Amino acid sequence: MKSLIATELQLPKQTAFYKGKVRDVYTVDDKYLVMVATDRISAFDVVLPKGIPFKGQMLNQIAAKFLDATSDICPSWKIASPDPMVTVGYRCNPFAVEMIVRGYLCGSAWRAYKGGARALCGVKLPEGMRENQQLPTPIITPTTKAEQGMHDEDISKEEILAKNIVSPDDYELLERYSLALFRRGTEIAAQRGLILVDTKYEFGKRDGEVYLIDEIHTPDSSRYFYADGYRERFEKGEPQRQLSKEFVREWLMENGFQGKEGQRVPEMTDEIVDSISKRYAELFEHITGDKFVGAPYADNIYERIEANVRNLLCRLL
Repeated sequence: MKSLIATELQLPKQTAFYKGKVRDVYTVDDKYLVMVATDRISAFDVVLPKGIPFKGQMLNQIAAKFLDATSDICPSWKIASPDPMVTVGYRCNPFAVEMIVRGYLCGSAWRAYKGGARALCGVKLPEGMRENQQLPTPIITPTTKAEQGMHDEDISKEEILAKNIVSPDDYELLERYSLALFRRGTEIAAQRGLILVDTKYEFGKRDGEVYLIDEIHTPDSSRYFYADGYRERFEKGEPQRQLSKEFVREWLMENGFQGKEGQRVPEMTDEIVDSISKRYAELFEHITGDKFVGAPYADNIYERIEANVRNLLCRLL
């Protein structure tokens, strides 16, 4: 199976290009961003050597759907999705923090708690909690937004304000937007038999207004449990059935890789790649309620993407 791991678009009035872990981002006329969701996959802040077929399309279409479904909560950068793998939107000046919202104690938060931590990013946690337990109320545990090749770092609200990374007024708005978006995501997930466990939101500013940017509620940025059987599994101390990228991290850890210096990424066999693609499709269908139909990986996929983007830009420029 083929995958799209890189693009080299030539766009009118293109002023910049940035290659993220997963997305190729083109700046046009210093006003717009063309964000191509490639099939690259990262874990532990490392881009893995093989792409995952259809992953980019799935992430792009999930994010586009949720950006539309939350447009009444806050403005977003999205203008349109002219191609299954592309979203075009407004260029915003991003805040240098990511807002992580957690409704349950799991993943890295559980690993820290199990190791003795009783506060995450300055947020105190009660004693006696167990893995995958629902928190009394959702909490925000921000991280710094790292430069390319660097690891994101946990940071507290107090540190963010003390270092003047975000102004008090803006941070209050980021908190309010993040919790409201998490509530909406939780409601939509519940309708699909899922639990939104944790997720991240990114924000930026344009013309003095705060915008939601990047992707939301995708398996790259979020963790979901199946609601059916959650309580029984929790009571028995069994692992939860989940749809997220955590299963990729778990596979890597089982094979001796956590992104640390000197460690090597285990071999990604065709079977592993295919299983990851199927898990992404499973989440797509559960969270959207739509049957996933993959756009074919024709030899002219680059031309298709560029033509679709150019058609939209002709109307914007």
